[in-house]
Amino acid sequence: MIRDLPPLPLPQYSVLRIGCSPMVPAEIAADLRQNGVPAGLIGYEYQPLAEAAVLGGMDKSGLVVFGTSGLFGHIAIEVASRRIVHIPMAESSTTNHVNRDLEAFHRCVAATIARFPFYEEAEEDRFDEAAGDLRELLATLDDTALAHNGLWETLCDDVAMGNYANWED
Repeated sequence: MIRDLPPLPLPQYSVLRIGCSPMVPAEIAADLRQNGVPAGLIGYEYQPLAEAAVLGGMDKSGLVVFGTSGLFGHIAIEVASRRIVHIPMAESSTTNHVNRDLEAFHRCVAATIARFPFYEEAEEDRFDEAAGDLRELLATLDDTALAHNGLWETLCDDVAMGNYANWED
């Protein structure tokens, strides 16, 4: 039996205060408690964790994970630089740039959600235009946001391919 599923609700920007494990450096924990993290993005592009934690627990890797991205990825703060990075898989030693800092991440998430849905009509010729508009918007909010293989570049590529065309409100 196939049933019609109810339409997915449109995402809304909001801020969530999350806890921090005792291993999280005090200055990062204070920043997360004061500024919070976005409560989500679109779908599973980014979802917050209930508690921020140092990646690897005791290894002091210099990454504080505060969210997930996709099936296996994580979003974290690099302790030394305070920049936001994407870790493709938990055991990965590779990180991809997301934003220059937590404030820029908030701005980019809020603006992306405000711009959603990306297409007025699900027509293929509008996909590239929508992605171009989103790239321009993100670049004005953080000139580092569109780094190669980064979260935002990948999201814009997905918009250009029409991956968000069937989202119904």
